[in-house]
Amino acid sequence: MIKRLLLILGGILLIGVLTIVSLAATKPDTFKIERSTTIKAAPEQIFAILEDFHQWGWSPWEKLDPNMQRSYGGATKGKGSLYRWEGNNDVGAGCLEIKDTIPPTKVQMRLDIIKPFEAKNDVEFSLTPALEGTEVTWSMKGQNNFMCKVMQIFINTDAMCGKQFEEGLANLKKSIEAPKKPEGEVPVTK
Repeated sequence: MIKRLLLILGGILLIGVLTIVSLAATKPDTFKIERSTTIKAAPEQIFAILEDFHQWGWSPWEKLDPNMQRSYGGATKGKGSLYRWEGNNDVGAGCLEIKDTIPPTKVQMRLDIIKPFEAKNDVEFSLTPALEGTEVTWSMKGQNNFMCKVMQIFINTDAMCGKQFEEGLANLKKSIEAPKKPEGEVPVTK
């Protein structure tokens, strides 16, 4: 009786594993996530923020770990500049490097994630003049290894990462479009 029950459970487990492997095999070998917004500013103003990691307070990951350790290296800004981080499980650890820029229309980066899993992806910001300012497009593409394909069976990674891109673009938009106080202006108190 127990032997038969174990055989049935083993068969169910084997069918489950084979189903997951079969579904994973149908997932694409590459991925691309892309989101856009229009910001009421000139491309040059937005480009200056994107090419300088010291101005990345708008990033959606910055607020996930107030104790995140950050370091900068390479060039001060633009091609060759580096941003390294290490934090809690929400932000993990990794490095972002600006590989190339085409002022004021494009910033291309390499994202190397170390924790919570290893990944190497290409990130790009494209800036296109628009009727009401500049259309900013944030995209990321890379290879889907087997574990990523398995994960995609259970999680919509485009929706998950896309939501973070949308939040980051909204933060960038808000920080750029917010009215600036003139220097030396003292707030009036009652």
